[in-house]
Amino acid sequence: MAAQESAFGRLTPRLARAEVWKGAGIESGMDYESFRSKINLRSHSAVAPHIERMKQGEPDVLWPGKCQIYCVSAGTTNGTPKYLPVTEAMLDHFKRCGLESALWYMARVGSTRVLRGRHLFTGGSTALSLIPDSEHFEAYSGELSGISALNMPRWMEKHLYEPGAEIAQTTDWTEKVAAMAERTATLDITLLAGIPNWALVIAEALRDVASRAGEPVENLQALWPNLECFTHGGVPIAPFQEELRSLLGPAVNFHEVYRAAECFVASQDAEPSDGLRLMADSGVFFEFLPMSRFDERRLAELGAQAVPLSDVKVGVDYALVITTPSGLARYANGDVVRFVSTEPARLTYVGRTRLRLNAFRENVSEEEITAALLAVCSRNRWTIVNFHVAPIITDRAMGSLRGRHEWWVELKPGTDITPTGPIIAAELDAELLQLNAEYDARRHSGILEAPFVRLVMPGVFEHWMRYHGRWGGQNKMPRCQDDRIIADELGTALQFAKD
Repeated sequence: MAAQESAFGRLTPRLARAEVWKGAGIESGMDYESFRSKINLRSHSAVAPHIERMKQGEPDVLWPGKCQIYCVSAGTTNGTPKYLPVTEAMLDHFKRCGLESALWYMARVGSTRVLRGRHLFTGGSTALSLIPDSEHFEAYSGELSGISALNMPRWMEKHLYEPGAEIAQTTDWTEKVAAMAERTATLDITLLAGIPNWALVIAEALRDVASRAGEPVENLQALWPNLECFTHGGVPIAPFQEELRSLLGPAVNFHEVYRAAECFVASQDAEPSDGLRLMADSGVFFEFLPMSRFDERRLAELGAQAVPLSDVKVGVDYALVITTPSGLARYANGDVVRFVSTEPARLTYVGRTRLRLNAFRENVSEEEITAALLAVCSRNRWTIVNFHVAPIITDRAMGSLRGRHEWWVELKPGTDITPTGPIIAAELDAELLQLNAEYDARRHSGILEAPFVRLVMPGVFEHWMRYHGRWGGQNKMPRCQDDRIIADELGTALQFAKD
């Protein structure tokens, strides 16, 4: 709590020097209650016009001075990339949190051996692009993982960082994977970092390199005997954990970090079941809006409903609200979290505010969808490659919607038990009836029909992601959406794969 008070006290004087926040009522030395009553909650659409001004070189807009670097988010929710300012103070935040997370890992395992080898980071390209519409000011954009890699401490770049500066700049993901595998196959790698599903791709590429060299390996620990840590984030690891364990090796420790496009939020400091420790002393001020009060259309009116860290409750779902040293104040970034404990403050990532199924008022979260499919696949020894869920409306009678959920699921071939759509659908239905009371109520009332599962052939999700420029790096597949935009596009991809 003291760390959060300190962060608030450091942020408000600097925000008060920026035109937007000075005009909104932020003053140096103001207390939290004044801040909460004066400053509205905002989404990205509310600050986007001000960010555009910053990209043109205008100073003192959201943060004192000019900002030359911008992170481009992957646009997981609606596919539209978002520009976010990355100030010098924000770079310091990312650098500090990265080091602190590493220290938490070493404290947890009681060893610093991970520092004795090289660390392979498999994120996005470090190549920055000149923003075309910044006519009179050189502003650059890139992926956050690449921006962070460019600004890591010099000692880390020299002694730990892989895959080296040249390969790190590669923008083509397939080419980058091949180059990373060739370069690092014979190095002493002690830590691998990346998004779980892309780490699987890297692991398979490394095994192929070893096989071509006449030294096939069962897992990466056989290739890298000192590999001890897989640092992961970006998507829940559960659907990929069993396969990752097999490919990485039985003795590799998993270490989770929660880094949003806007800031570091939390990192693992204990067992996975204990949740992730909130990085309260990282210079970011956190607030939490109960999802029971959340309404994106009325976000500006809900400022008084958000609570500071001192008032959160265990087991409640909250929309994350952040104030950062990049000039974002009371910014709802679209993430949903749930606290596991308050002393110390540990939480879990639940999903996105928009990535929920609620076309029939069933209010099913991304977390519940993932948990249901994982339970079914674990029981039947099926391995998940990718999936997406969308609503199908079957009846609009009397102004009331009726329909079902359509699941698009790709499983890894070669299973002991042959999966079929109807079998999976029945088991998914049973899982969700147990997980979500509102889903149960809609099913029994007849508003929501039994789910329909499409088992898709390999390549459908890859085609969709490649078409949308999301193949590799920090990109993620939206797990669910309350419309059929992605589902209909997957239908086109399926037809393309068949042809």
